[in-house]
Amino acid sequence: SEKLLKDTIAGNGEAVAKSIEALRDTQYAPTLYNNEQALRSVIKFAYIVAFGQYMKIEEMPSGKGIADVVFIPKKMSLSNLPAMIIELKWNRTSGGAISQMKEKGYLEVLKDYGGEILLVGINYDEKTKVHTCEIERV
Repeated sequence: SEKLLKDTIAGNGEAVAKSIEALRDTQYAPTLYNNEQALRSVIKFAYIVAFGQYMKIEEMPSGKGIADVVFIPKKMSLSNLPAMIIELKWNRTSGGAISQMKEKGYLEVLKDYGGEILLVGINYDEKTKVHTCEIERV
């Protein structure tokens, strides 16, 4: 979880996708694998280390849509951590998730946030069984 958070902040989408994929392969039953809610559950578990440093909000209304998971640094955080908006996709593209966040104005919810924001798009392709992740700094 700590490495995943560091890789996310560093913008290493490939490492993030591999970590999430490895977690799903080892910690989740295949019968519970193929839906977006299962992916959301994995994300919450994968970023467990962030809970001490971030406030996590799921299904946060934002702009003209709903952000799947938003992490906002807590005031007491010792590091200068970026906020993160995570959008999950199923059988689409991680780039499409980033585009959706921009098109639907997901950044509006954090318009008064003074720090850096990461847009994190994560996709799972049911046919190839591969996860992809794109990260964009704003």
